[in-house]
Amino acid sequence: MSEARSAKPLIVRKLIVDERNELFDARAMRSLEFVSDFSRIREYAAVILEPCPDAFKEGSLLEQQLSEIIKNGIKHGNRCDPSKRLRVWFDFRKRVRFIVEDEGEGFAGLDDWNDFYRRRQEALHNQDLDAFLALASYRGPRSDDSDGGNSLIAALEYWNGGMIYNEARNKVGVVRWYTGGSAHGAERSTTR
Repeated sequence: MSEARSAKPLIVRKLIVDERNELFDARAMRSLEFVSDFSRIREYAAVILEPCPDAFKEGSLLEQQLSEIIKNGIKHGNRCDPSKRLRVWFDFRKRVRFIVEDEGEGFAGLDDWNDFYRRRQEALHNQDLDAFLALASYRGPRSDDSDGGNSLIAALEYWNGGMIYNEARNKVGVVRWYTGGSAHGAERSTTR
């Protein structure tokens, strides 16, 4: 390892549990409630994003990230049970902010996922390709063939203002900050 690489510390973002985080303050936010219908995820995202300024949409990237959060709530939280609802709060003033809550048992594997992601980032930082490839995707006890945890990897990078869960881990708050229509991040990050 070169001196330049060893001098640069590895900073690993993670999913945070913080019930009292300001990201959960839904005052002045609009909200919608949806039935847990997996086939309608993109439709739900489109309805929520209708009032969103085009400068924040970044092509279809915002819609993809929101759809993943909705999908996780419907599939993993509510287990596609049509009697369970998904509630989404949203705000597009100066940034994009969402709170998504399902009626499920919560993300029980959150700590395991954080450990997986830390080990993955360490392998990448240390240029250990074998270890990195062995950590290509996260497989939790309830994962199926279409799961891999990779949407969370992208989400940690995308939501530059934080990705926070409540204590029950069935509610997530996210924010993405912009300046002049483009994303920026480090100075507003709530990750540790």
